Amino acid sequence: MSTILNVTAIRKSYGAVEVLRGVDLNIAAGERVALMGPSGCGKSTLLNCLCGIDTVDHGTIQLGEFVYDPSQRGQMDRIRREWIGYVFQSFHLLPTLSALENVELPGSLIDMPADVRQARARALLQSVGLANRQSHLPDSLSGGERQRVALARAVMHRPQLILADEPTGSLDSASGAVVLDLLQALSVEHGIALLLVTHDADSTRICDRVLHMRDGCIEDEV
Repeated sequence: MSTILNVTAIRKSYGAVEVLRGVDLNIAAGERVALMGPSGCGKSTLLNCLCGIDTVDHGTIQLGEFVYDPSQRGQMDRIRREWIGYVFQSFHLLPTLSALENVELPGSLIDMPADVRQARARALLQSVGLANRQSHLPDSLSGGERQRVALARAVMHRPQLILADEPTGSLDSASGAVVLDLLQALSVEHGIALLLVTHDADSTRICDRVLHMRDGCIEDEV
């Protein structure tokens, strides 16, 4: 399989504290990779660098055809909007938008035609079992339902990579299992690579590889 993400020797410091200390990471198109490690080891900083929220001090990140260049804001905006889907532990749904409108949002950001956007969003909500909840606001949905909306939103624009940051961390075990199965199914169906950050070893069952991070470095591979 072709490589979709290529991270080479990246370093990131905040003041005198070096958080990432020469991280190398490669993910193939459609591959699912879990990243585990203790709190404070650099996992969140790595995700922030991968989605362009933070910039690296040294090293390179390449996603598909794009080598990250922080000086090119238009390029970084395009990478986030078109190439990356993000799933958060705390859902991050917009509270004033319905489930359908939340899923549609990434399509709006890339000027997807309204009819295409709405049809795709409805199909995605059906695929995650929420066809009958599309008009509901997030506050009227359970935690598991909100995360399923977030999954549908993450693949709305058919990105090349999903970054999932503890997506089951705020869910009970039954809801978490459903979310993991849907995340795997969406990755397979749409050929989307996945980087799953988790503390839960059971969550890694949907992944092809498991990486371990400690003190700003990726240590080994299973």
